[in-house]
Amino acid sequence: MSLVEEISKRRTFGIISHPDAGKTTLTEKLLLFGGAIQKAGAVKSNKITDHAKSDFMEIEKQRGISVATSVMGFNYRDIKINLLDTPGHQDFAEDTYRTLTAVDSVIMVIDCVKGVEIQTEKLMEVCRMRDTPVIVFINKLDREGRDPFELLDEIEEKLDIKVRPLSWPIGMGKRFKGVYSLYEKALHLFEPSKRMLSEGVSIDDLSDPVLDEKIGSNDANQIREDVELIEGVYPEFDTSEYLAGRVAPVFLGSAVNNFGVRELLDCFIDIAPIPKPRATEERVIEPNESKMSGFIFKIHANMDPKHRNRIAFLRVCSGEFERNKNYHHVRLDKAFRFSNVTAFMAQDKEVIDQAYPGDIIGLYDTGNLKIGDTLTEGEKSPYKGIPSFSPEIFKEVINMDAMKSKQLDKGLRQLMDEGVAQLFTYELGSRRVVGTVGALQFEVIQYRLQHEYGATCRFAPVNLYKACWIDSKEPKKLKEFVADKQRHIAKDKDGKLVFMAETKSWLQMVEQNFPEVNFHFISEY
Repeated sequence: MSLVEEISKRRTFGIISHPDAGKTTLTEKLLLFGGAIQKAGAVKSNKITDHAKSDFMEIEKQRGISVATSVMGFNYRDIKINLLDTPGHQDFAEDTYRTLTAVDSVIMVIDCVKGVEIQTEKLMEVCRMRDTPVIVFINKLDREGRDPFELLDEIEEKLDIKVRPLSWPIGMGKRFKGVYSLYEKALHLFEPSKRMLSEGVSIDDLSDPVLDEKIGSNDANQIREDVELIEGVYPEFDTSEYLAGRVAPVFLGSAVNNFGVRELLDCFIDIAPIPKPRATEERVIEPNESKMSGFIFKIHANMDPKHRNRIAFLRVCSGEFERNKNYHHVRLDKAFRFSNVTAFMAQDKEVIDQAYPGDIIGLYDTGNLKIGDTLTEGEKSPYKGIPSFSPEIFKEVINMDAMKSKQLDKGLRQLMDEGVAQLFTYELGSRRVVGTVGALQFEVIQYRLQHEYGATCRFAPVNLYKACWIDSKEPKKLKEFVADKQRHIAKDKDGKLVFMAETKSWLQMVEQNFPEVNFHFISEY
């Protein structure tokens, strides 16, 4: 099969949402329909012992939330689907932002009871920055929620994007009987099932009297009225508008009960973009170029607790990636060869020989790869950087076991390489401060340090407002500034100078007093 054919058969997307909207449950059902798993695991349930496939870290199983992006690949209708399930909790937003740089489109999950929430709005802003195509799945129609038309209006208003319903529910809550697919012009009825797939019944024409027999005259008349209203109010669906990020097709259903999921997946296969061109610092790289190139967007240590391995996630952007072939590492300016190249099903991995644009592969690494690194066999131009945002919360690391200092150092270094948080080491006294975007991250770091590295620590609050990366076109002025503010100067994990500002007003005063020094709130890995 040619490179162009391989590219046309690939779809790479992320699933994003506010916490508890049902994102991970939808991921499970997509995998189920794709034949990747035989039964879906519940994210939260005492009755179902199977945990969600995409929540593979022990703390995720205990808390019932996703704290790390997981990557899964499967085939559906002869299409290779690369699915990235992201954390919904705002404390792990930075992992989600990085993941959005590696996908070509997004499925956004919205709870029909709560509607559009703050985190949903923030995620949509990131999508809009890149004009990422978005499909909306309004979930939990098996519960008594808000009126679907009201939800559509809220999505348009709060997310600033036009919508076009492509499926519509029959009833809601206890009266929920199925969905009508406006995309396929077909009715699908399902039996609720949390464990196994349910087969549906198809009815092609809404005027068919069989519709009345299946769902009753009242519901049949209601769906006819709703569809007539939809066709009259919303313009005809235009795929090009969706691909440009201007219109979001909307599906409604219940992921936990398999309502509306197959319609979502079938439509996604038809309309979602194939791998897109990507910009390096010099030019835009087309996927069908013969020379392989790609970038690292995520690093995960200890995916298998029994083996202290470290895996870098590479998004292939052009050409064909081949196992045991030399590729140029742009940042280090040297060649690397990877003999152990894996594809993912959450924590399950299989060794592969080739990968193509759109594919997400895992490269076993001993510490040479970092988030944002570019590998290429073409020109030595790095892909545009992945931003690291200034943290919101800061705490000092206090070692609780002096005999395990090396384990703590190693654990902190590897977890920071993953991008779960940022580590700042003061020039004076070597105090170490961890900065995160949310308080829950400290709990995750503490848990993983203890269970994966055997190191125990506690986190003591520190009075800090911002960590600002600093530089200057005048080295002498920068040196003078560092000497003057030595007590407040630290270095990040890559050795870059950082000014640790205690208050907003003090930072503003320092910026005015040292105009030759540049203060940055975003660093690039």
